[in-house]
Amino acid sequence: TMKLLTGYLRPDAGTAIVNGHDVIRDSLAVRRSLGYLAESAPAYPEMTVGEFLDFIAAMRGYRTPEAKRERIGRVVGLCHLQAVLGQTIETLSKGYKQRVGFAQALLHDPPVLVLDEPTDGLDPNQKNEVRAIIRQLAAAKAVILSTHILEEVDAICNRVIIISRGRVVVDETPEALHARQPGARLDEIFRTLTRGDL
Repeated sequence: TMKLLTGYLRPDAGTAIVNGHDVIRDSLAVRRSLGYLAESAPAYPEMTVGEFLDFIAAMRGYRTPEAKRERIGRVVGLCHLQAVLGQTIETLSKGYKQRVGFAQALLHDPPVLVLDEPTDGLDPNQKNEVRAIIRQLAAAKAVILSTHILEEVDAICNRVIIISRGRVVVDETPEALHARQPGARLDEIFRTLTRGDL
């Protein structure tokens, strides 16, 4: 689903609308509207963090040094990357690599963010930082978050969609999801809802 929304895959049938743009008829406008953090946070390992963000800024259309400096400075501060700007990406911890991926997704200030497992591999402090950033951004942006870590649902989400074998089995608030089985943990509720699809 995320690859269809972000233009990596073309749908066999149907379509989707992102920020008012059709993913088939206006895929370039969709990509301009999106910030995407893939699960593995791809980057050029031999580049420094600063070089990588400068490259992404140029690809996103920021040509002047002032425009790049302003955009990069904003995401560096938001993602707490000041200490590693001169470090090559290959030498970073997984947590810092995730933050760099998060920074590139935010660089052009898109109205829609698609985040695939944004806290995967982060220590508890880093998870809390990323969650705080997501909550802050969600006040002004649509944020689609994919996760298999069900604690993220309670920590971040205000809407839950569970897809099992290509079929939506739940589309509701976290509170409504908990109310399905009062007192049960989310992983138990998830197993109940998807057991028939095994």
